[in-house]
Amino acid sequence: MAGAAMYELVRVGTDRLMGEIIRLERDLATIQTYEETSGLRVGDVVERTGEPLSVELGPGMLGGIFDGVQRPLRDIARVTGDVYIPKGIAVPALDRASSWEFVRSPETMLREGDLATGGDIFGVVPENTLLDHKCMLPPGAKGRVTYLAPEGTYGVDDTVIELEYNGKKTSYTLSHKWPVRTPRPVAKKLSADTPLLTGQRVLDTLFPSVLGGTCAIPGAFGCGKTVISQALSKFSNSDGIVYVGCGERGNEMAEVLMDFPQLTMTMPDGREESIMKRTTLIANTSNMPVAAREASIYTGITLAEYYRDMGYNYSMMGDSTSRWAEALREISGRLAEMPADSGYPAYLAARLASFYERAGKVSCLGSPTRTGSVTVVGAVSPPGGDFSDPVTSATLGIVQVFWGLDKKLAQRKHFPSVNWLISYSKYDDALLPFYDGFDSSFVGVRATAKQVLQQEDDLNEIVQLVGKDALAETDKVVLETARLIKEDYLQQNSFTSYDKYCPFYKSVGMLKNIIDFHTRATDLIEKTSSHAGDGRVTFDMIKRRMGGVIYKLASQKFIEVSDGEESVRRSLQEVSDEVERAFRDLESANFESMR
Repeated sequence: MAGAAMYELVRVGTDRLMGEIIRLERDLATIQTYEETSGLRVGDVVERTGEPLSVELGPGMLGGIFDGVQRPLRDIARVTGDVYIPKGIAVPALDRASSWEFVRSPETMLREGDLATGGDIFGVVPENTLLDHKCMLPPGAKGRVTYLAPEGTYGVDDTVIELEYNGKKTSYTLSHKWPVRTPRPVAKKLSADTPLLTGQRVLDTLFPSVLGGTCAIPGAFGCGKTVISQALSKFSNSDGIVYVGCGERGNEMAEVLMDFPQLTMTMPDGREESIMKRTTLIANTSNMPVAAREASIYTGITLAEYYRDMGYNYSMMGDSTSRWAEALREISGRLAEMPADSGYPAYLAARLASFYERAGKVSCLGSPTRTGSVTVVGAVSPPGGDFSDPVTSATLGIVQVFWGLDKKLAQRKHFPSVNWLISYSKYDDALLPFYDGFDSSFVGVRATAKQVLQQEDDLNEIVQLVGKDALAETDKVVLETARLIKEDYLQQNSFTSYDKYCPFYKSVGMLKNIIDFHTRATDLIEKTSSHAGDGRVTFDMIKRRMGGVIYKLASQKFIEVSDGEESVRRSLQEVSDEVERAFRDLESANFESMR
């Protein structure tokens, strides 16, 4: 194998199995194959391709399902009629039989004779009714345009643009290849300032992420990591989703394939569109080759970067990075490398960091000027929910958002089972301008809510020792407010039309009303604490006089989002008015009793 390069793609044996060179020692190469190697013999031919493991980028990826090395599973099933991937199968990632309508880009208006460079958009393919596929020159391309195809119908292999540089002409088609282990270049990295809105109240309000952020969802088996990943895929404000099923059970990917085509999203013009039109699936489940599992994460992030370069905000869900790390551990063990903690390779943290750093908001190459982002959400599966696991601890040193799942919450059927005491987000400061423009009081309301939840955890220890009656009246208000926040705000029912998705304006309105009740109750108790007899307001008095108000605060989640934003805001304002009226009446009654 003299002259071969690291990570070069090769074909092994008579079946031409796909493989990748992962170690070179003089003329001896170590190859990891992405298929079953039974039947290989000493003396079988290894064929070099001269290029690294790459993905094919172009129209036709949306709505598709690929394996870890971008082999199209639907096309393989159609060609072979088999439910398993045959050894050595070579089916192109993009369908050569499909034709696409090509329209010259109205944004750049490139013409023959113009100078062009990598990243320039020269055309648009309306791939579906949800996303337009921007046809871009690949990074590194440069020259003067000598040919630009007229508008019409073309296949992915048809030449649509030709550049001349130093007397050499280069033709480009609707598609191009890019090595998965190499990040796609950008003009500039930018600071993220727009929230990733998920529709999950606990995530959007207490522990927000940004478009272009990095998030980790660690949790034990059965805590709901996959459920949260799928909820983000269904309801987040991303333009598109790359969902990578990395080493998880096959029935989870089957559920995605069954559910996603039936789910719709409402467009600004009111029409309903299937969310599968903005989704690409990478499936490398637990019964598929381990080596391809290691490559699947890179395949997914490369597809997300490609759409980012068009100017879209894309999200990639990795479920789960623990299974990816296990594949890395198995490959490292077969290479006889020195193991580190729990048998993982010593470079585990470096590999994780190099993957997560491909997220971010960027200024894209080429013209027109545009920005895009890649958000990475990685589910982590520590054995037994032990967050000191090497993969979890290495991930937490890299990501900016930690959504820690709690086994006890999941057992109580509290979903999303995000533990509000251990989770955190480091994007609060970056989102301050957004919050100030949306509702200037929100940051203070959120801080109070977090403080209430922390105080409630401290008070529970006292309650277990001496009972609830021994608490101060204001502490009783804290317990009641925490109950409202935990049971009626943070907990959501994904099987209902009113609670499966909660827009940000509704989340903020609900929390403001709950904290308003808390603040008014605390102030009234403190203001009358020095009064004697009937002039002193207690928590029991508030609860007795305001049972209906507390019920309405708990019932805010039942407000139907489908009625429209104006209707939701009006309903929330009615609850707010009732809270104010109830406290005003209580103060008046208290004043009269003192007289």
